[in-house]
Amino acid sequence: MSDKNRRALGRGLDAILQSPETDITSKDISGDFVAGAIAEIDINLIETNPFQPRTEFDETALKELAQSIKEQGVVQPVTVRKLGYNKYQLISGERRLRASKMAGLAKIPVFIRVANDEQMLELALIENIHRENLNAIEVAISYQRLIDECNMTQEEVSDKVGKSRSAVANFLRLLKLPAEVQIAIRDGHITMGHARALINITDKEQQLKLLQQIIEGEMNVRQTEELAEKAKNPEAKERKQTNFIPEHFKSKIKTLSQTLNTKVKVTRNVKGQGSVVIDFKDEAEFDRIMELFNNK
Repeated sequence: MSDKNRRALGRGLDAILQSPETDITSKDISGDFVAGAIAEIDINLIETNPFQPRTEFDETALKELAQSIKEQGVVQPVTVRKLGYNKYQLISGERRLRASKMAGLAKIPVFIRVANDEQMLELALIENIHRENLNAIEVAISYQRLIDECNMTQEEVSDKVGKSRSAVANFLRLLKLPAEVQIAIRDGHITMGHARALINITDKEQQLKLLQQIIEGEMNVRQTEELAEKAKNPEAKERKQTNFIPEHFKSKIKTLSQTLNTKVKVTRNVKGQGSVVIDFKDEAEFDRIMELFNNK
């Protein structure tokens, strides 16, 4: 390639970088802000984030934030990426942006950075995860999107969000639950603790049956764990039934134990059949007990 052609190519690239329509990182010759700046810009120049994982915004909370912004201003700048001359796209802070518009602000403080689409999604998801009022299903979905759409491993996700790998894995397991259980978590009818007890139940119908019992019975997590354990191990429940001792048996067992002056155990199955076990510590005590029976 000739020097003349190289110079022409160079001028063409410079023209693209410095064009008001495409300028992203080079010196801005048109008075616009450059990437890396913290500035106040026209609020109407900011496009919403197409990668925003959050879809629902509480209207009452937005109005409260808008009132606070009217009185105190925007305390924390929103983060945007620069698309070109006077073109910005929100990366994080949509709640602040919406409330600022409700408050009637003409300009809003922003931090401007360069980010590609994958970085946009990653940043939006990570900011979303760190919201205080996020429910467990929203967190789990955000983790899964980081894995699927940002090509991260569970370990990389744990590093990004500052959580242990086991914590990330526990959230991801929630997405294997039936939709009805996930909705119950999202709507606050059960907690993540309740849900983790249900994960170990493999049958979907049984999970949903237990879910109804948990909600209707207003069970705590411990009660839920016991309920799930019984459902998972019906044999254990049967053994408990086998050893069930009716109340009128208990007084007679106590009387027999006092009469023999030793411990007496009684087992009984659901049919009423059972056995009586009398403890003795040595041969002399055995003889003493037998003598008591012989004298009756």
